[in-house]
Amino acid sequence: MARPLKIERTGDLVRAEHLQQAYGDTLALRDASCIVQPGDRTALLGTSGSGKSTLLHLLGGLNAPSGGQISWPALGEVSQLRPGKVSFVFQAQSLLAPLTALENVALPLLLLNVPADVAQERAGLLLEQLGLNAVIQQLPEELSGGQAQRVAVARALVTRPQLVLADEPTGQLDSVNAQHLMDVLLGACDASGAALIVATHDPQIARRLTQVWRMANGVLAPAEVAA
Repeated sequence: MARPLKIERTGDLVRAEHLQQAYGDTLALRDASCIVQPGDRTALLGTSGSGKSTLLHLLGGLNAPSGGQISWPALGEVSQLRPGKVSFVFQAQSLLAPLTALENVALPLLLLNVPADVAQERAGLLLEQLGLNAVIQQLPEELSGGQAQRVAVARALVTRPQLVLADEPTGQLDSVNAQHLMDVLLGACDASGAALIVATHDPQIARRLTQVWRMANGVLAPAEVAA
């Protein structure tokens, strides 16, 4: 297990016990037990197909597990997690095609009934931090892969969530932009006290986090202190 399961505490963001996830006859996740607490900085390592993305989707309530138990003591019921409390940065392109970069980032705030002018101001500030001033009015099809990924990171952070789950967020970026993106991710989470879990193949990214979870064949190994 990624962290020894102890007596349940109301401050825990996520508690997962022996999670399993099956897709037809394929068992993508065989056994995953973990606790996520405020301020955690976790690198999730493993080869392609090891179950990393599946675990992130379960921790964020996108999917229900086929077996095991999961709860969000400090966050509420699964229906209350998004768009405000838990945010995702997906590996695949996830921006809404009809919306500009600015509109994509502001959208989660609008869904939370934040006034439009406030939503756009906050969205613009985040895009500026990520060096995207020049593309805020462009549509996703007009962005490079790296630009689109940085817009997706801004969208994940704009609600100031308590848990950020990022699936290979630097995979389409060069090393300089990858480190800058991590600066923004870590800075935003430090400011809010949010937990951050980053699935990555990049050892330089993993070293910036404080603990490591390893996935192999759908099994989550005990947590390690990051090197």
